[in-house]
Amino acid sequence: MFRSTLCLALGLLAMDAHCQVAYELVPNWLTPPPGMEYIGNSHGEIAVDSKGNVYVSVEGDKSGIQVYSPDGKYSHNVPGLPGTLHGFVIKNDLIYASVLGQQKVIKTQLDGKVLLEIPKESFPEDKRKKADGSPRGLALTSVDVAPNGDIYVVDGYGEDWIFQFDKDGKFKAVFGGRGAPWNLKNCHKIFIDPRYGEPRILCCDRVNLRLLHLALDGSIIGEHATGLRRPSSASFHGDHVAIAEIDGRVSVIDKDGRTVAQLGQNDTNGEKNTNGVEPAKWRQGICTGPHGITFDAQGNVLMAEWNKWGRVLRWNVKK
Repeated sequence: MFRSTLCLALGLLAMDAHCQVAYELVPNWLTPPPGMEYIGNSHGEIAVDSKGNVYVSVEGDKSGIQVYSPDGKYSHNVPGLPGTLHGFVIKNDLIYASVLGQQKVIKTQLDGKVLLEIPKESFPEDKRKKADGSPRGLALTSVDVAPNGDIYVVDGYGEDWIFQFDKDGKFKAVFGGRGAPWNLKNCHKIFIDPRYGEPRILCCDRVNLRLLHLALDGSIIGEHATGLRRPSSASFHGDHVAIAEIDGRVSVIDKDGRTVAQLGQNDTNGEKNTNGVEPAKWRQGICTGPHGITFDAQGNVLMAEWNKWGRVLRWNVKK
């Protein structure tokens, strides 16, 4: 009973009668750029480089990717990046990003120098249309890179196709989609899951409320977790994956698919799964629209919300 009470006090809802992994909120951790009260319209992702610097993608003022020091102070913007980045990862201090507004993928250095671009013309023409054949263009929401350098991209706001390119940006394959056997529905983001003997793809299949594992060739391994609150992003640390659930919660799940921590749960209608919760209505440590998420090297959880004003929450793991 004492441990359950302690979990709640730390802002963590234990799944069982005890707290399996404990975290504590770090209030007001991030300081917005000078002259700004908030960081700006956040509808993207958050990631950490090898030095612990934190990268947050935003739209509007100071758009692109803002960079913060490990203690949460604004440092700079990555020069020259588009203002409509939606999903990105940092691997070996290189940024791989999907540019939603331009429907392309870019690979850059941390200083913004573009090393590779995969334009929309590199995607199969027949997959650049809606299922009924009408023109749509792509709606690329997420990208990650496998250990062999292959780049995987998902059309998460489109028809849920997952595209595979080689390290040089040459198209290799496409799979997934809304039909059988994948039956994806708003596969919002995908990530290369490193927690097993062979790397696999983790799909945040948002409308289906599940995480789905695929082999790197697209074949289905199985559901990793179900009954989630519209999973939107993921990050890995050790045996754990942190999930940003846009319907008002963050969950930490082990490699067997068991939830070991839940953070910031919001059960108030009108204050979750929306980007319109104004700062006056923010509650300390309570989520409104988790959209991007990352572990840092110590296993702390940083989450970027889908919010017009821009909001980042942080929970430190209890040692």
